[in-house]
Amino acid sequence: MRHASLQAFLTDSAAVLARGPVALILVEDLIEVESTIRHHLALGFRTVLAMAPAALELPPDLEGRIHLIGCDMHAPNAPGDTVNRVIAACPPGTWLYYCYNAEYLFFPFSETRSVRELLAFHTEERRDAMLCYVVDLYAPDLSRHPDAVSLTEAQLDRSGYYALARPDPANSGHPKERQLDFFGGLRWRFEEHVPADRRKIDRIALFRAARGLKLRPDHTFNIEEYNTYACPWHHNLTASIASFRVAKALKLNPGSTYDIPTFHWRNSVPFRWQSQQLMDLGLMEPGQWF
Repeated sequence: MRHASLQAFLTDSAAVLARGPVALILVEDLIEVESTIRHHLALGFRTVLAMAPAALELPPDLEGRIHLIGCDMHAPNAPGDTVNRVIAACPPGTWLYYCYNAEYLFFPFSETRSVRELLAFHTEERRDAMLCYVVDLYAPDLSRHPDAVSLTEAQLDRSGYYALARPDPANSGHPKERQLDFFGGLRWRFEEHVPADRRKIDRIALFRAARGLKLRPDHTFNIEEYNTYACPWHHNLTASIASFRVAKALKLNPGSTYDIPTFHWRNSVPFRWQSQQLMDLGLMEPGQWF
């Protein structure tokens, strides 16, 4: 179903937001939009919203299963403003998820369990948000894939990930409790081309709507407990988002494209599109969910 704008959707169809979990796909360009939508439908999201430019065309079978909403993701603050408007329109407690096109959510055992099962367990653990790691994917041969995107030949880094304490400016810079800043992947290897405030790979991509909740520009929320990686008493589930977004940006940006002949290096490995590989690499964990 098509909607001319987010306001038109909220006016005509806001009731569908009660049917969670809801996936928001923020479409920045026309690369791998269809595969992104199909991947998240297959995970079991009950409602999928694609915020996309008017030029996007989808197969009829796919367009009939989602809400296609006219949006310009390149407008100032558009991604955060879009997510926050949807949060405000949702009944409190609704599970939401957001990603960009050419990004694919994986969670422990996602081949055999649905996202609804995942979030039901997480809710039972009294958690309102889930930490996700954005894991960079890239094509190994940029002469054949100049936009750095290849689903069949995708690679990722098997090492080079690390975490630092997250300082609290309101507490003399002391570390925040159960919060870390995570780094790695292409943002780490090519950090000279990435602004310092965009180098983190952590994203609270799965979360429950709440009154007054706001997404901030750094992918954290104004309710600090949402930004924690675990509850105080044990480790919790985490998930990963396999993403071509940084690779695309580095190759399509004139300021970096000529400095990067390849993303492949000694620690590149083929991505198998399996949750077990991401768990083996320490890029997500099942917590108490077996």
